[in-house]
Amino acid sequence: VQLVESGGGLVQPGGSLRLSCAASGLVFSSYDMTWYRQAPGKERELVAAIRSAGGSINYADSVKGRFTISRDNAKNTVYLQMNSLKPEDTAVYYCNARRVLPGWAYDYWGQGTQVTVSS
Repeated sequence: VQLVESGGGLVQPGGSLRLSCAASGLVFSSYDMTWYRQAPGKERELVAAIRSAGGSINYADSVKGRFTISRDNAKNTVYLQMNSLKPEDTAVYYCNARRVLPGWAYDYWGQGTQVTVSS
């Protein structure tokens, strides 16, 4: 199983970025997909999550109204559109795929992509 994030970079405050996470080696449509982030010296935190069927979406309060998570099951890819970026959004962003079965859970992580918001 591989999760490969892309789309990170340096952006000015107020700018936008679109992160992508391409998955392979798993039945993508069966997995809940989540974006996490971790800033230096801080714990990893959930940013946005989308359920396998795509019907349920959750966001951290800090990104509501600015970030949008979506998925394309035909392309095995989950996206995070980030608008109105703030310096406090600076972090390494990680993609997570999770599938919970009775008595077991499959949990996979990408390598992360750096997002830096700075003027």
